[in-house]
Amino acid sequence: MSDNTPIYLQGTLAPVPDETDAVNLPIEGALPEELSGRYFRNGPNPKPGEDPGHWFTGHGMLHGVRLRDGRAEWYRNRWVRTRTLEGARPFREDGTRDLAVGSANTSVIEHGGKIFALVETSFPHQVTPELDTVGPCDFGGRLTTGMTAHPKEDPVTGELHLFGYGFKPPFLTYHRLSADGQLITSFPVEVGGPTMMHDFAITENHLVWLDLPAVFNPARVGKGMPYEWSDSYRPRIGVMHKDGGPVQWFDVDPCYVFHVGNAREDGQGRITLDAVRYNRAAFLTTWSDMYSSPDSNGSAIVSSAVLHRWTLDTTTGRVSEQQLDDQHIEFPTVDDRLVGRSNRYLYAVDQHAIVKYDNASGAVHRHELGTDWHTGEAVFVPAAGGTAEDDGWLMSIVTNIDPTVPSRLLVHDATDVTAKPVAAVQLPRRVPAGFHGSWIPDSELA
Repeated sequence: MSDNTPIYLQGTLAPVPDETDAVNLPIEGALPEELSGRYFRNGPNPKPGEDPGHWFTGHGMLHGVRLRDGRAEWYRNRWVRTRTLEGARPFREDGTRDLAVGSANTSVIEHGGKIFALVETSFPHQVTPELDTVGPCDFGGRLTTGMTAHPKEDPVTGELHLFGYGFKPPFLTYHRLSADGQLITSFPVEVGGPTMMHDFAITENHLVWLDLPAVFNPARVGKGMPYEWSDSYRPRIGVMHKDGGPVQWFDVDPCYVFHVGNAREDGQGRITLDAVRYNRAAFLTTWSDMYSSPDSNGSAIVSSAVLHRWTLDTTTGRVSEQQLDDQHIEFPTVDDRLVGRSNRYLYAVDQHAIVKYDNASGAVHRHELGTDWHTGEAVFVPAAGGTAEDDGWLMSIVTNIDPTVPSRLLVHDATDVTAKPVAAVQLPRRVPAGFHGSWIPDSELA
């Protein structure tokens, strides 16, 4: 391979050239028999010979593992059959955006009994439990923007909170789906300009917006991702009631956030937000790597961000900022039953480890996989009948730096992430390091 091959086309990120199926997968250890469902993971996977120009813009490919009765019944991978995969362009001749055209490459969720592959620049694409593509979904014509790849489901109401952003006004639009998947609310939210808003947070009563200085540059259209750091853009975090109304903005130090861990309110006017924070230098380095050719030892894009906490006092208008750790991490996750509520535990990964944070004790626990393995996002699955918050399992697909070594689906006991995985499912092929996954229990698709 040429030395000029971009990072996102080689090493642990190198795309696979085809789709495949396998059944009765080998297991080291013992899968908990209560795990009955599907683990799906999404990520960019350009077709052979393609260079999309940026890690974020390759075609979406879903990798799925079906678990039931202590067995790993099947693995399969499928490109999401988008119009982009067929060669369609997202912009029409008149310059308007066709929101039915997108890569569907970032995350995969279930809501209202349907499964969606998501990317923030287009409509979601519905897929089947067997990973066949149904097609783009605009919720009966009511969705008029792209849909964030990081919607938040309220664990009490079952409603799904989401947003779309764009490079023309309105730059930000909020949407809400009912528990059964009907789009019931949409309205614009005023922000400072056309920023790349990748994630946000919810609490019991509020939405937390991240208006940060990764700003649209029209000169970059057609050159990968058309966003870049702006020193002149005012970085802010906003708090807004879920039912609308004015946004209360808090000025913060310049930074960028790709992924939120969680947020919560204390009933006294204070909202706490935990997220993975990139300072200016860290963002510029990581963003450059997503475009560029590797250095002499480059085989992956490495985060140089750290876990950070903002406390937003809506009564006084003051904000405090606190670095919680010095480890470089990404892909923070929590028990989905605690989204927007107080959580003791937060999970994350660095390049070669799974990390567990204990907000009560301040302890940080790590499971080291070794430098030969790249760690994918760790998804928490609650144990049946569990009583403690961390009673459950962490699922993660890990990828070896040796392209001949098959990937594995690891299942860890979340109460002790330092221990050996309770099960390691050997997959029939290498799975490229990618983005976000979901555990979809059979009960959600009944």
